[in-house]
Amino acid sequence: MKIVIGMSGGVDSSVAALLLKEQGHDVTGVFMNNWEEKDENGTCTSEKDWADVRAVCDDLSIPYYSVNFARQYMDRVFSHFLSEYKKGRTPNPDVLCNREIKFSAFLDFALQLGAEKLATGHFAGLEQRADGFHLMRARDEQKDQTYFLYMLGQRALSHAMFPLTNLTKPEIREIARKRGLPVSEKKDSTGVCFIGERNFKQFLMNYLPAQPGDIVDTSGRVIGKHDGLMYYTPGQRRGLGIGGSGDGRRWFVVEKQLSKNRLVVEQGEDSPLLYSMAARVSEPHWTLAEPCMPLNCQVRLRHRQPLQDAVLTRDKRGELILHFAEPQRAVTPGQAAVIYTGDECLGGATVEEAIQNPEKE
Repeated sequence: MKIVIGMSGGVDSSVAALLLKEQGHDVTGVFMNNWEEKDENGTCTSEKDWADVRAVCDDLSIPYYSVNFARQYMDRVFSHFLSEYKKGRTPNPDVLCNREIKFSAFLDFALQLGAEKLATGHFAGLEQRADGFHLMRARDEQKDQTYFLYMLGQRALSHAMFPLTNLTKPEIREIARKRGLPVSEKKDSTGVCFIGERNFKQFLMNYLPAQPGDIVDTSGRVIGKHDGLMYYTPGQRRGLGIGGSGDGRRWFVVEKQLSKNRLVVEQGEDSPLLYSMAARVSEPHWTLAEPCMPLNCQVRLRHRQPLQDAVLTRDKRGELILHFAEPQRAVTPGQAAVIYTGDECLGGATVEEAIQNPEKE
């Protein structure tokens, strides 16, 4: 089978390429350069990653290409990312990047090369059944990345291939070491999709004007100044700059009042204001058809969060409401709420509002 594999220069995609080659497939490695700016240290990490891709592909004796989707990334992903932050929300660009770049623009490129499948180093699985392709959780629960893939539709899933689905991270490292891959000890990448690891506050300052304002406690008393609401998220405790005032316990962000440009904080990590029993979500996407409601399900509100029991319903206004079996901490507007039943990822939606007490709604 002719397969194009997206290669990042990391150990996961490198081992995925190795496995496909060993299985006898006709494999071509492709590196995507979607971010052209240097980081705050003047380093362009994509240059090093591209060099690593070339080294691995040469070692595996497979052909390779580099493609540039920087314009598409800026138009389809980064512009939305900035728009959400400007609204005081906390977006997850990796989700949109997978739909708009990796499994859209990049998939089109792979098909133009004559590929039957587009493989990636994602920790996820697929099952083909009579009604279509089902997105499944990976064996390594700590690394499972279906949270970032929930927006993929049937076209993308029908061409996708995830060779690492049954492997754990330690097993992948061991395969890379035994084969002597040049990236076997390369550390895992973190940070925003294609942008990488940054001083995130400084990074945002380059694109959005800061609007400083007051930090207040829940009584409205001013206790400090913030640099701009976009730099903070519910549940945050670091970087507030208000020390151990009050009763000496740490302060946590509990609310962002956009109309007043005020950041509301309260002391104590167990503040009731940090917990919600429900959330209003919007813009649902289902990998297949929309499930029947009410839906008994599990949900992840952030990557690597253990699955939480929930019920998804539509209220009398037709809006989607997630009701949690247990209170959820720091439910954040703009983030993804990804829906599961057992091992299957059904899809997900975007958090619009955390609801502390749905009975009062």
